Amino acid sequence: MNILWLSWKDSAHPQAGGAESIKRELVKRLVTDGHDVIQVCSKFKNGLNQTCENGSKIIRLGNKFTLYCKAYLYYKKHLLGWPDLVIDECNTIPFFASFYVREPVIMFFHQLAREIWFYQMPWPVSWMGYALEPLYLWMLSKSRAITVSESTRNDLTRFGFNKQKIKIISEGIDIKPVNDIRSIKKFSNPTLLFIGALRKMKRPHHLIRAFELAKKNNPDLQLIIAGTGNGRYYRQVKKQIKQSSYVDDIKFLGPVTDEQKIELLRKAHILLVASVKEGWGLVVTEAASQGTPSIAYDVDGLRDSIRHLKTGMLTDCNTPEGISKAIAYMLSNPLSYVSMQYSGWKWSQYITFAQCYNDFKEEILNMQ
Repeated sequence: MNILWLSWKDSAHPQAGGAESIKRELVKRLVTDGHDVIQVCSKFKNGLNQTCENGSKIIRLGNKFTLYCKAYLYYKKHLLGWPDLVIDECNTIPFFASFYVREPVIMFFHQLAREIWFYQMPWPVSWMGYALEPLYLWMLSKSRAITVSESTRNDLTRFGFNKQKIKIISEGIDIKPVNDIRSIKKFSNPTLLFIGALRKMKRPHHLIRAFELAKKNNPDLQLIIAGTGNGRYYRQVKKQIKQSSYVDDIKFLGPVTDEQKIELLRKAHILLVASVKEGWGLVVTEAASQGTPSIAYDVDGLRDSIRHLKTGMLTDCNTPEGISKAIAYMLSNPLSYVSMQYSGWKWSQYITFAQCYNDFKEEILNMQ
């Protein structure tokens, strides 16, 4: 089968994340199974206009704003009649491929943007995006769709998609679960961890405040913040750390290597996640695979990747106070902590790219 995959980013993009990891693994397996895959994505600084990854051709066009028009023009000029299937991966904005390609189209959603517009885009773009999203989702609602969580499927059905035409596929993680969580050595002091992109919609500023509240009753508590970022919000987070009364107990690491990430996920006691919403929240499963339970806000995606009080905790209110309360509970109930640690570790072993691909393959074969 010839597959055209339209998406904003490929895995080499500087802003690539979990969605791009999943696409990379799916494409690699498609090629191994004998399918031809062409990816059309946006350009980025120092990136080649055309390259190859795992046997798949990658064509980079325009930027995150002009890509969608350029992808249409490129298809009309170079790819008309070539694909047997087109995957329109919607990362905030869809390609609207079903309106111009002749071939079957599957929409691929990790999450809808909704309130994220107000965190990541300036006014009035945020309001325009929020208002227009339901409209373009309705325009595409007759399409078959793939997603990664029940939360996103429910979101899609609210905007007109037929629930029976939405396939949920498993997530997958790059990190191999530890062989024996009993052998894990945690930091000597109880340690909280945030790791990921320092973006406003991830709300690490909430986690700093939650740490300060929790530390009042747990003097040995420490916080580690690791991840990439830039711009105004990134500077605000660093300033908040410097101004904290507990600045000496907060370690700001910035970007870390894959090896450092695994070590942090393994040695920390609790992963904290305060995102506005997620498609799933891969870092939660990654942490669980290394024997570290998570505390997260009760929002879309995170309520899928955490089974409350079984593999981690969802807050009873999505505020720093709610996280602080959950921290106190988890650290003061060692038997419950060990139970969540073990259950999360066991569950992570079933969240694999092999299962992700099997689910995905079953759906695309139904399109033939």
